[in-house]
Amino acid sequence: MDLVLNYADSSVLTPYVYPATWPEEDPFRQLITLFIVTNLGGLVIYFLFDTLSYYFIFDHSLKKHPQFLENQVAREIKYSMKSLPLISVPTVAIFFAEVRGYSRLYDNIEDSPYGWFGVIFSMLSFLFFTDMCIYWIHRFLHHKLVYKHLHKPHHTWKVPTPFASHAFHPLDGFLQSVPYHIYPFLFPLHKVTYLGLYIFVNIWTVSIHDGNYRVPGALKEIINGAAHHTDHHLYFDYNYGQYFTLWDKIGGSFKNPSAFEGTGPHDCVKKLKESESSNMGNGCGHEKVQNGDSLKNK
Repeated sequence: MDLVLNYADSSVLTPYVYPATWPEEDPFRQLITLFIVTNLGGLVIYFLFDTLSYYFIFDHSLKKHPQFLENQVAREIKYSMKSLPLISVPTVAIFFAEVRGYSRLYDNIEDSPYGWFGVIFSMLSFLFFTDMCIYWIHRFLHHKLVYKHLHKPHHTWKVPTPFASHAFHPLDGFLQSVPYHIYPFLFPLHKVTYLGLYIFVNIWTVSIHDGNYRVPGALKEIINGAAHHTDHHLYFDYNYGQYFTLWDKIGGSFKNPSAFEGTGPHDCVKKLKESESSNMGNGCGHEKVQNGDSLKNK
């Protein structure tokens, strides 16, 4: 994050905002700047990628699904806007520790123990490490003593849109981001690589809420995509993973997406339209899971 901080200082803050007598290395100044930069960056990522996804990828026919809420998009955005500034508070504290040199982030490829191989390997290990950690954190957030206090708001959206990607309780949102932050304190990571990965994971979070359930055939058994995550929203205690299906299969929580079996949300909407024209039932009985209750307990 010090790359962003240095750029903000040299391009805008030092010449135009802060007094020249206030040193750029001052801890209080760094905290203020990190808070501003983190929130502005979060808003840009949220509105840019969520909006693009909503208008160009999200299938708007899903808004006719029986469990799509009234004014849901506006509610998702409103909840996200309330949560993001609060999520940023502990996040800024971790970024501050990075800036002050307590992490294992490095500037130059030559500083990597294994050169370019180390950079590439760190990208893969970052994904596998964070996927493993998020799986267990996410599963913990579904524990009956925790769920109603922290994670339940995110399950308000049974058929989410991209704007639900950051609609978390603030503590829930931060806890699920912790693996991204602790990785560079445990393992060497190039600063530009880390910045790129941080942006990537935010975009990925948007993508698993985008309602586009198509996955290349060879990756269906590996990638935890929007089809898997939508079933997590619908059925509550399946598919906790972030990128991969590995830990769900290890933990016994994997569910083959209903969208792959012809019983997903799109199929429900299609059957609903057909039933309206033939005065039959809506054909979506398998999705009557309300208020985050487990299908296993029904």
